[in-house]
Amino acid sequence: MSRVIVVTGAASGIGHAIVERFVKDGDTVVALDVDGPALQAAQQQSWAHAGTRVGAVQADVAQPAAVACAVAQIMQAHGRIDVLVNNAGITGGPQALRLHETSVADFDHVWEVNVRGMFLMCQQCLPVMLAQGSGAIVNIASVAGLVAFPARAAYSVTKGAAVMLTRSLAVDYAALGIRCNAVCPGMIDTPMTHWRLQQPELLAQVVARIPQGIVGRVDDVASAVAFLASAEASYCNGSALVVDGGYSSV
Repeated sequence: MSRVIVVTGAASGIGHAIVERFVKDGDTVVALDVDGPALQAAQQQSWAHAGTRVGAVQADVAQPAAVACAVAQIMQAHGRIDVLVNNAGITGGPQALRLHETSVADFDHVWEVNVRGMFLMCQQCLPVMLAQGSGAIVNIASVAGLVAFPARAAYSVTKGAAVMLTRSLAVDYAALGIRCNAVCPGMIDTPMTHWRLQQPELLAQVVARIPQGIVGRVDDVASAVAFLASAEASYCNGSALVVDGGYSSV
């Protein structure tokens, strides 16, 4: 039987690649994103070949009512949720900021999407998984949750919280048939990072800090997610799988 996979932040970048990977693996995927037009474009252009195996739901994961409504729609359509991938996240914008330069509004916005959104999606999906007696959650954190990114205070704080949320869920639900793991990407070429990677000087600075000497691809992250969501990772629980070309080992 095809698994039902829910992926947030699915319209572009890493989320888009995760959807494509699960479709390739034969799963049924529900793609969530706050950007309705981008989500619709992805469904019509990138996932059209999958037909009814890819559904799209516009939802702001930071809003409780929107999350509850989205999960209700998924359950009405599919009756189960086997895997939840919490990918939706923001960096806080291209301007690098230290803590004292970060406004309360900016900090709250990053926290609402990166942590509150993850919490709300888990809060709504866990009862479904508990009733099934099985489920897997994969949270997209970051190496910034393990080693602080310079001048990215809000982002680093939220990604550290994502790692700890992952461990907390693993401890609380492991005996109930639910696994939770995190993927911690390093520098990946996505729409959120492309502005930096297009500038030769900034690209050179980034690559110089990565032992493998290359920037990662969205498919690298999608492969890690697919593994953690699979039966092959049945004994992986509460882990933070680093996908960064050695960046955090330096």
